[in-house]
Amino acid sequence: MNWDVIEGNWKQLKGNVKEQWGKLTDDNLDQIAGKRDQLVGKIQEAYGVNKDEAEKQIKAFEERNRDDKRFL
Repeated sequence: MNWDVIEGNWKQLKGNVKEQWGKLTDDNLDQIAGKRDQLVGKIQEAYGVNKDEAEKQIKAFEERNRDDKRFL
């Protein structure tokens, strides 16, 4: 996944992210603004997981969405 593209398409992709991590608020998603490191941090905060677990969740999310052209 190309996170530069994700950053550029963030407004269209926020729904996918919200579906995956429902505890993240709209304000959280606006703050993240498509930045992977910000997403890791917000997942850690919202779900009480460590960085490795947050990274693992993001990798799984990337795998599930790898064919979605908005993420490429």
